[in-house]
Amino acid sequence: MAVRTSFEVVHSCGHTQLHDLSDRPADKRASFARWLASKDCTDCWKAARDNDSASKEEWLAARRAAEQQAAADWAAQFEMPPLEGPEKALDWGERSRHQLVTAAYTALVTEGTWDEADWAALEEKIRTISRAGWWIDQRDAEGTDLPELLDAATEADLGTENPFR
Repeated sequence: MAVRTSFEVVHSCGHTQLHDLSDRPADKRASFARWLASKDCTDCWKAARDNDSASKEEWLAARRAAEQQAAADWAAQFEMPPLEGPEKALDWGERSRHQLVTAAYTALVTEGTWDEADWAALEEKIRTISRAGWWIDQRDAEGTDLPELLDAATEADLGTENPFR
């Protein structure tokens, strides 16, 4: 006698669905059907996922807006030059620059051994990197790595010398 391939499963949401488990090994079908019973049916799962993604998108949009505002305020306060690059990369570049530079300040000055004079020299180097893509590329770097990363920057990453751009 052959092992069943179809299982009628009562899901945790209360809905009943017939599942064809013929693509699973015969000895794993019953346990998979039990596992399915502990989950919502496909329709309820999709509805929950769609509802969750909408709230996640709203949350993410609000968080990005707050991060963007903090980056813009920080750039204005410390007279950071505007970044250059594709329009869609500018905001991301600004957020990345803000996060990396503030992490570097914390690691090197607040928690480290640097004084404000050391930081002022590094800050001048920071102002010379105007390519948004460079900051995006460094988004996962440690704050303590910033001096070395700035030293490794190429001519293409530096801003233009023209103050009237």
